[in-house]
Amino acid sequence: MINTIEEFIEAFTAIKQMGWIRTHRSGNTGIGKTLEDLLDIQENNYQEPDFGEYELKASRSNSNSMLTLFTKSPLPKGANTRLRLMYGYASSAYDNNEKVLHATLNARNFTNIANTGNALKVDYVVQSPSDLILIESQQGNCDAYWNVNDLKQNFLSKYPNKLVYVKADSRGSGANEEFYYHSAYICDGFSYEGLMELIKEGKVFVDLRIGQYPDGRTHDHGTGFRIRECDQDALFNKHQIV
Repeated sequence: MINTIEEFIEAFTAIKQMGWIRTHRSGNTGIGKTLEDLLDIQENNYQEPDFGEYELKASRSNSNSMLTLFTKSPLPKGANTRLRLMYGYASSAYDNNEKVLHATLNARNFTNIANTGNALKVDYVVQSPSDLILIESQQGNCDAYWNVNDLKQNFLSKYPNKLVYVKADSRGSGANEEFYYHSAYICDGFSYEGLMELIKEGKVFVDLRIGQYPDGRTHDHGTGFRIRECDQDALFNKHQIV
């Protein structure tokens, strides 16, 4: 079990020299589980540090798999119902004519909403006292938004500790996936500017998942902010490289 950053550096240097290592678990979480096993770190599903003061995070450097950063419903109150009724569509999953709205939006392009003729995108707007992320229609209507400072706090609450961020190449799949852990960054926290740039570049994807209850009321399944795994390192202020 490692307890200090010096012990991590020594152990990770040895792991790099091992070359390709077969996963200890199938699926997306295999990269982190395998690294924890190699470092003799117990799996931790709480917000406590993985070792010493540090949280350990690993990602595939050559992967386009999607990761959820956090979920956050848009403002103002009732925005999800307004979005569902204005831009949604009837679904065969329900035995009524009430609408649902499932769509993945970004800031680069409009996303067509099923066969409704509607299209939506997100837009970054600079204003005081806080910048906003808007949901806009092709007609220029703004029906929902997020306060950027709120998004920042959501992300910070997920990474309250110091962070060691590890990147690995991967090959194969499932139980036969292998990892080559090649780089580790000792980070001093979340990069607010990095997240904002990813949003502006269309690299943050906003998943609207607005359904309905059996009685037709709006059911918020959680609006997810997601990125590709290979873009994840832009979110952190990286310093020392191992």
